[in-house]
Amino acid sequence: MKKKVRIETALAHAGTCWDEKTGAVSMPVYQTATFHHPGLGQSTGYDYSRSGNPTRAALEAVMAEIEGGAKALAFSSGMAAVDCLFRIFKPGDAVAVTEDPYGGTFRLLDKIFRPMGIDIIFVDTSRIEEVKDVLNKGVKAVLIESPTNPMLRIADIPAISAMAAEKGALTIVDNTFLTPCVQRPIDLGADAVLYSATKYISGHNDVLAGILVAKEQELGDRLYFYQNSTGAVLGPWDSWLTLRGLKTLSLRMEQQQKNALEIALWLSKHPLVTKVIYPGLTDHPGHKLLKNQANGFGAIISFEVDNHELVSQILSRVEVFLFAESLGGVESLITFPAVQTHADVDSHIREHLGINDRLLRISVGVEAVEDLIDDLSSAMEGQ
Repeated sequence: MKKKVRIETALAHAGTCWDEKTGAVSMPVYQTATFHHPGLGQSTGYDYSRSGNPTRAALEAVMAEIEGGAKALAFSSGMAAVDCLFRIFKPGDAVAVTEDPYGGTFRLLDKIFRPMGIDIIFVDTSRIEEVKDVLNKGVKAVLIESPTNPMLRIADIPAISAMAAEKGALTIVDNTFLTPCVQRPIDLGADAVLYSATKYISGHNDVLAGILVAKEQELGDRLYFYQNSTGAVLGPWDSWLTLRGLKTLSLRMEQQQKNALEIALWLSKHPLVTKVIYPGLTDHPGHKLLKNQANGFGAIISFEVDNHELVSQILSRVEVFLFAESLGGVESLITFPAVQTHADVDSHIREHLGINDRLLRISVGVEAVEDLIDDLSSAMEGQ
């Protein structure tokens, strides 16, 4: 869309009116591997779908627009996006990373890139002094998850971005939990934004996808070189599904956050719950900070129950909540991080982070909140 509009409008029109030949309102699925050349030395702008596909290009254009970036790239998964991102670093480079990231990110960085010579330094990015100290050691970049997974710690993105820029380091933000509807890291000073688009961006638990958005064209072009070279691109059909999901993103986030706050308040009063972690609660240590740099608090809640045996009872008895990995879809999911999403994290690290055998994480969907609360209540109380 040429006219500058608010994010809700840009999302509703995601992929519309790209096909000038037919006037199709919905972006067509260009299910093709290659493209016919008009003549020798001539191109339609598309040559081979690994290098570029019109359906994927429409998705990338929308993501760049709503993030305020120069270039966006769509990948076959969130992990493929992380893998591409870390290819810009070389052996001997040091990168600071949020100490409690998604378990898959931890595995990739700790087990693959670290042995390749990239010095991965895990730090608590919610503590500004720790970030300052590691920047003084000459890291090339800081990769922030905010909120973190699953402990929901909040980082001061503007402050970290400013400090990193002074040192010539990149600031990269994994914004999967909040989406551009709630938090726009590039506006806060970040150089790039990362998404597992499998989650809220797509929103229906029916596609794997990853997104990288670069603030500057130069960084975007470097990332594109590695994406095109390694080939972990998002296919046209999955690109179309992700475009379709984007159209309702603002509506879904609004309802999911509303439901999440009600559930968090209910959990905080339940006698079998010993701890509720949700940034929307005023007693959360990052509540005020997130309120200042975002326009919402997300729809992920972590909570501890008073004994380990209750975990299996809840997981086996829920009916509206689905016991499954992942998050961000219209269906509410419940996960046991210690044995699912963070199983590849060493036990002593999980203990340090607070990912214990009593911690559950829920991704709140768009269902009637009364049904969600009733479901948790009956599961916890064995009814």
